[in-house]
Amino acid sequence: MSHVLHDLHAEFPDDGDILHQLKVSDPHFRAISDRYQEINKEIHRIESEVEAASDERSEELKKQRLLILDEVAAMITKAKTA
Repeated sequence: MSHVLHDLHAEFPDDGDILHQLKVSDPHFRAISDRYQEINKEIHRIESEVEAASDERSEELKKQRLLILDEVAAMITKAKTA
């Protein structure tokens, strides 16, 4: 259980320039980045016991966060090869 709120730059520390470039140039990336932040904040509130949630809800949010991270990683890889 982590009580540290990580943004995408913390998850991909070596790719800050690419993350910035994608955020300003790709509306889809901007949308999934925003969604990641929403989900991550909700997970953080649950883990910090600020907000109550069932185990199922917590696990579903974590799965959504992982799917977004996978998509972001793929977008970063694609941007590096472009």
